[in-house]
Amino acid sequence: MISGLQLAILAGGLIGLGLCLVVARLLPAEPDLADALERVSTSRSRSTTQVAVARSGKERLGLWGLRVLPPGFWVRTPVRELALLRISLAQFYGEKLTFAGLGLLIPVFLTTLFNILGLGIPVQIPALASIVLAVVMFFIPNYNALDEARKARVEFSRALGAYIDLVALERHNGVGARQAMETAAGVGDSWVFSRLAEELARSRWSGLPPWDALHTLAAELGLAELDDFADIMRLSGEEGASVYATLRARSASMRTAMLNDEIAQANAVGERMTIPGSLLGVIFMALLVAPSLLRMLTST
Repeated sequence: MISGLQLAILAGGLIGLGLCLVVARLLPAEPDLADALERVSTSRSRSTTQVAVARSGKERLGLWGLRVLPPGFWVRTPVRELALLRISLAQFYGEKLTFAGLGLLIPVFLTTLFNILGLGIPVQIPALASIVLAVVMFFIPNYNALDEARKARVEFSRALGAYIDLVALERHNGVGARQAMETAAGVGDSWVFSRLAEELARSRWSGLPPWDALHTLAAELGLAELDDFADIMRLSGEEGASVYATLRARSASMRTAMLNDEIAQANAVGERMTIPGSLLGVIFMALLVAPSLLRMLTST
C-alpha cells in the first residue's frame, strides 16, 4: 500500500509540474515573424503534411505541445540545426517534453525507494529536485541537436570539397554549369550528395537558377562554404567566367582548413595526455622517496 509520505511526494511532483505549466502559460508570447510567415506560406504544406501523419509517440506529444503550450515555453529552438538533421519540430518538442517528464519523475522514484529502505527524506527535497531536474533535462535535446549539427557540418564540408572538385572537372570538360552541378551530385551516395541533388532537382522544376537554390540551402542550414560555392557558380553561369582554377583553389583551401583544425585538435589532445604522464611521474618519485622519509622519521 502507498503510504501518506509517498502520496505527499507524488503530490509535490504534480504541484511542481502544475506551477511550471502555469508560469509558461503566463509568459508573454512573442511570435517569430519568420515562423509566422512560414506557417501561412504554401511551401510549408509538405512539412505540415508530414507532421500531420506523425506516428511516433514523441511526435504526437510534440504536436500536443505545439497546440497547447505558448511559443515562449520552448525558450529557443535551433531551427537551422534541426533543418540540417532533418528533425521535425514535433519530434524535437516531443523529445523535450519527454526529457522534462523524466526529470519530474526521477526524484520522486528515488525518494520513494529511499523511504522504502528506511531513509526519511522531507517532501520539499523531491519537489524542488523534480523542478530543477526537469528544467535541466528540458534543454538536453537542444545540446544534442547542436552537437549533432556540428558533426554534420564537418561531414558536409568534407563532402563538399570532393563535390567542388567533381564540378570543376565537369566544367573543365566543357559541360554547362547546371549539368555539371547535377552530374557531380549524382556521383556520390552520401546524404550530402543526396541533399544537393534534391535541391538542384527542385530548382530545375521550379525554374530557379541552381546557385539560387544553393544560396537558400546555405542560408537555411548555416553553411558558409556552400554559399561561397554558389557565388562562384553564379559567375560561371551568368557571366560565362572560367571557374576551373577558382573551384580547385576553393576545394584546396577547404581541405587545408580542415587539416589545420584536425592538427589543432590533435595537439590539444596531446597536451591533455601529458597531464596523466606527469602525475604518474610524480607518483613514481613519491614512491621512491617515501621509504627513505619514513625511515628518517621513525629513527628520530
